[in-house]
Amino acid sequence: MSVKIRLTRSGCKKLPFYRVVAINSGTRRDGRPLEFLGYYNPHTKPAEVKIEADKVEAWIKKGAQLSDTVKSLLKINSK
Repeated sequence: MSVKIRLTRSGCKKLPFYRVVAINSGTRRDGRPLEFLGYYNPHTKPAEVKIEADKVEAWIKKGAQLSDTVKSLLKINSK
């Protein structure tokens, strides 16, 4: 099974908070991840993004694929 780097949702109703995780592609959205890689809080101004780039690079070298949302968050995080 392939590994994806994607978001899982947590937080309250109508007040989401997202974690960036490495997870098997067949696992449900909020299932048990292989590793936590960072977080994204869209409710702060500006949105708070913290992603550990070295861990993401290690997973990519192992063959993990990024979701489109995580790709865009990595661009924001690198600025």
